[in-house]
Amino acid sequence: MTQVQLQQLQKQLWNIANTLRGTMGADEFRDYILGFIFFKYLSEKSVNFANELLDGEDLSFLELDENNPEHVPYIEEIKKNAIAEVGYALTPNQLFHTLAERGRQGEFILDDLTATLKSIEQSTLGTDSADDFANLFEDLDLNSTKLGNNASDRNALVAKVLSHLDDIDFDISNTEADVLGDAYEYLIGEFASGAGKKAGEFYTPQTVSTLLAKIVTQGKDRLRSVCFVAQRFHNYMILKVLIVF
Repeated sequence: MTQVQLQQLQKQLWNIANTLRGTMGADEFRDYILGFIFFKYLSEKSVNFANELLDGEDLSFLELDENNPEHVPYIEEIKKNAIAEVGYALTPNQLFHTLAERGRQGEFILDDLTATLKSIEQSTLGTDSADDFANLFEDLDLNSTKLGNNASDRNALVAKVLSHLDDIDFDISNTEADVLGDAYEYLIGEFASGAGKKAGEFYTPQTVSTLLAKIVTQGKDRLRSVCFVAQRFHNYMILKVLIVF
């Protein structure tokens, strides 16, 4: 990532932070933004995985309609393979971009967003990754009055944050770019400063995270479950493990 690209990314992320600033403390809106970033990552990873499976079918994952009987077998097959290969599953209607676009159109998305985050966890039940995904998004309380005094206000605020994030290209297929890591490092570092804490209390620098991720996954042909989830959004090492594979 070039310095200019990094500056543009930081500007976009800071605009998102300003959307929530004043409604809650830095520690709190940090968890919301980082939680949504993580959801976006899982979503984009699902899209890439599904599109690889659909190669040659003249269809993309986003084009699949869950209400179309002809598309249902594709969706079910992708779900089965996703759980086996990447440890979780999302349907086209649950994708980050789909929900962000609906929010941009003024639709009420909070209920579906809440259901989607819960569905990610539920899709792993009975699998090797179940423990890793348990309570993964518990910090994202979409009913909190800190997001707005009523459901309509909360929906508008969340929709605005998702819209901003949707405009950022994390380019997860490019393992050298690490846009996601840059986003995490910048936001957590800024929040640490805003909370009067040292940034080191919140995150492990990218180079260290990359090294540790490679060490703990050395010798593994594939990684189905997500490691380090206990660290949640206070440490993006989990993303480093996913990006390495």
